Amino acid sequence: MSAERPILPPVRLPSEAELARDALAAPLFVRAVKLARWAGPDTRVGAGGELVEAHLPAAAEHLGLPADEEGAAYASEAWRLAVDTGLLDVTDPEEGEFPDGSDGSDGSDGSGGSDGPDGSAAEGTVTVGENLALLTSGSPQDVLSIWLDGLEAVHADATAPVLDDFADLVGEDGSIDFDALDWDPEAEAEFLDGVLGNLYLLTLADNGAGDGPVPLPALAASMIVPDDMGEPTDDILEQVSEAMMRLDDQFRLLEPIGIVAYQPVDEALMTEEGETADASAAGADEEDVTRYGMVKLTPLGLYGIRARMLEAGVDAPAVGDLADKGADALLDGIAYYPEAAARAEIQLWLAGRGSQGAVAAAAELLAAARGTDAGAPLRRLHCQQALALAGEEAEPAVRAVLGDQELGGLARVWLAEHGAADVPPPPETMIFWLAIDTIAAQLDADGELDELQGLVEGLSAQHSGFFDEVWRVDHPATADVLEAMGRLHSDKKAAKDARKAAFKARSRAGG
Repeated sequence: MSAERPILPPVRLPSEAELARDALAAPLFVRAVKLARWAGPDTRVGAGGELVEAHLPAAAEHLGLPADEEGAAYASEAWRLAVDTGLLDVTDPEEGEFPDGSDGSDGSDGSGGSDGPDGSAAEGTVTVGENLALLTSGSPQDVLSIWLDGLEAVHADATAPVLDDFADLVGEDGSIDFDALDWDPEAEAEFLDGVLGNLYLLTLADNGAGDGPVPLPALAASMIVPDDMGEPTDDILEQVSEAMMRLDDQFRLLEPIGIVAYQPVDEALMTEEGETADASAAGADEEDVTRYGMVKLTPLGLYGIRARMLEAGVDAPAVGDLADKGADALLDGIAYYPEAAARAEIQLWLAGRGSQGAVAAAAELLAAARGTDAGAPLRRLHCQQALALAGEEAEPAVRAVLGDQELGGLARVWLAEHGAADVPPPPETMIFWLAIDTIAAQLDADGELDELQGLVEGLSAQHSGFFDEVWRVDHPATADVLEAMGRLHSDKKAAKDARKAAFKARSRAGG
């Protein structure tokens, strides 16, 4: 049975050490670490673990931020991340006790620990979390695990409702009427994950050639405009515009954690507060489109989004995943990889078997290439590519299969390409078998139509009376391959001969 095609192409990631360095350099993470090291025994937090307002100016100053509302907001954001990632541990006041040690005998009942002796909210303290030391003494995996916790927290912030837009739902005591709030947390998270998934796919498109910045209108449209829609309606354009502005806010939040490089929407495009940008800019020239926001995933972003997808059960392969697997897993796993990614995966696999030698590695590959299932021709094609990378040292293993019906043809091709002497000529049945197997592999791989047509015509032209003989080949794909040759061959007579041969092959096989 043919290997299941992955939903996503494989990603090529930097080493974990490089990714960990990127994580430690992410601006928001840097500020969180600084505040974790700045906090002391006198630092106080509110009931939700937030830094109390009185400490915000000092925290902002420590971060080199202005002592104003904006600086306090950045400091508060960094503090929350330090708590969410375990760089700091928050200690709530124990029930009936207050920070000054009173027991409530001055008139407070001390029952809940939520109010201080003067009626104000009780304050907790913080201590250094275990994760802070791991940033310097731990492994790259430790650093990345902590950073992923931070990404999860920022993602949650990015999908939270903007409460400034719902001021009328906030009560005098600060409570929020969530029932009246038109906000579906699962839908919001699903939309942002869908956008990030599309951005991930666009980045990997064309074997990595699509790793340039993506216009925000195009990204928003990818989630909203139906694939079969021609000219978008005004309603759809309005939805795209609204999504753009929401994404603009979200990418501004996500950029400091290091997953994207983001050029925000030009504020001059919004003539008055609350007015959305015109989504029709998607049709403007490149210079204009950049004013509507441009976003690009960083290598750390590829790592982070892939980690989230894996957690959600999505098949998101990476080059190197198969390096420690058996040859059967390698050949099945790279079945639908782009050529460059398949080559890189094979090289890593061979490097991991350096100790056992090229002969043993080649023998393992050849054994895994055998089979009569639908995926076997493509396995043999990739086996041939892997043997090419194994080098001349693999010759003894290749010579050992010269008499094998399934592998003898590719063995002869390999030996001829490496200039080996004493290569026995293949019997005619093996020539025809290899022709069917090669075309079956290319059909399964969905190769370029022109290349496939050239292969079909070239193989059939090499032997006079090709279609008079090939239908007798004992290969599971013979009839299917001949039918495909009938569709692809540009010569009408040859195409007709191929279709006749396909009918004979089906009759011979009993169906």
